[in-house]
Amino acid sequence: MGQDAVLLMDAAAIEANAKRVHAMVQGKTLNADTAVQVALINNRGLQAAYAQMGVSSADAWQSIMQPNPIVAIEVAGLNASGVGAFRSIEGIVANNLLAAFTQKDRSRQADIQFRQAQLIAVEETLRVAVETRRAWVDAVAAFETAGLIRDAQSTADAASELAARLGDTGFLNKADQAREHAFYAELTGQRAQAKLAATLAKETLTRQMGLWGSDVNYFVPNNLPRLPGHVHDRPHIERDALKSRVDLTLARLELDSMAKARGMTEATRYVTDLELIVGVEHERENEDGRIERETTPQVELEFAIPIFDSGKARLKRAEAAYLLAAHQLAERAVNVRSEARAAHASYVGTHQIARHYRNAVLPLRQTIEEEALLSYNGMITNTFELLADTRARLNSNLMEANARRDFWLADANLVAAIYGGGAGAGGGAAVASIAGGSTEEH
Repeated sequence: MGQDAVLLMDAAAIEANAKRVHAMVQGKTLNADTAVQVALINNRGLQAAYAQMGVSSADAWQSIMQPNPIVAIEVAGLNASGVGAFRSIEGIVANNLLAAFTQKDRSRQADIQFRQAQLIAVEETLRVAVETRRAWVDAVAAFETAGLIRDAQSTADAASELAARLGDTGFLNKADQAREHAFYAELTGQRAQAKLAATLAKETLTRQMGLWGSDVNYFVPNNLPRLPGHVHDRPHIERDALKSRVDLTLARLELDSMAKARGMTEATRYVTDLELIVGVEHERENEDGRIERETTPQVELEFAIPIFDSGKARLKRAEAAYLLAAHQLAERAVNVRSEARAAHASYVGTHQIARHYRNAVLPLRQTIEEEALLSYNGMITNTFELLADTRARLNSNLMEANARRDFWLADANLVAAIYGGGAGAGGGAAVASIAGGSTEEH
């Protein structure tokens, strides 16, 4: 299932998008893909990032515009005797020649800056997508945990009630009664904690999707999806990450930008300001009652003489900035390789752990519980041994659910490690789809 993002430019677009979001979430049970889609079209932080891209691109293209010529008009000798309103008038037009000479280089640098602005917006899109998917996994896992603890509490309630009755008959001493009551009391507290954790996890997801008002009345499944039968090995994950990571592409563009800036600094090291000034001067003189007029053309070339500032400091700064970008790119490449390997190891490892709980631990616990029930029916096992086995199985269910949550988080992180998206090996619009799961609602 693919996702798309939108740019909201006016009130009409915002209103239409709000209706679209309302139709997607109001009273609905959201899967991971739907949650990501809502976030991509409704997260206002992401819209702010798109607006910032527009600001950055406008600034980049503004930098390549030729400076406007400067026009100056000077009138001298106002109300001079014998010549009328003025004695002389001078008009000049000044234009920056250096800007024209560096136009090509500045255009290339502006193009790099525009591409950087685009990639920053892409990276923010990836970050919002992966954080939304993580928030969805955490929310569903929290509700699943709360459900398992609720089931465990039911078992503990039965044990506590039975202990009280046996205590009344004198069959069970106070210490054993207290153990069963304490276990039930502890589970009551744990259930309250689990319900609070589920509520807070859902609020995190709500913030990621940018929902408020009646739109918060949505639901998530009660259970995370089942594990896939197998995971795909990715022997070339380092290569894929080096090729696809948005932050690495940004670092390459930064290095390219520094190279262009260094070249421009070197080209303008000695001449930092070069202006051509063209104008005319019109003078009037009173010669024996007769006004003589004279018009003189003017051409000036103005530039700074590099006596005190030879441009060496600016050149050194440009070289240092280039080295800084080069080292940062090298560091980023090393980190990307490591993040990709770590994400793949986590993906494979968490799948093996979750599969172990599913295929080995849970079947054994179920067998123990079934055999204990048969022994109980045959008066071989007492009630509390049966309840202890049931509690142990429920505890294993909690561990299996947590292992499954870790796998789905690792699944999102794996794609994030390849495409980018922020801290923690962020995510992306291409994060693998999570399908299936319960349709019970919260």
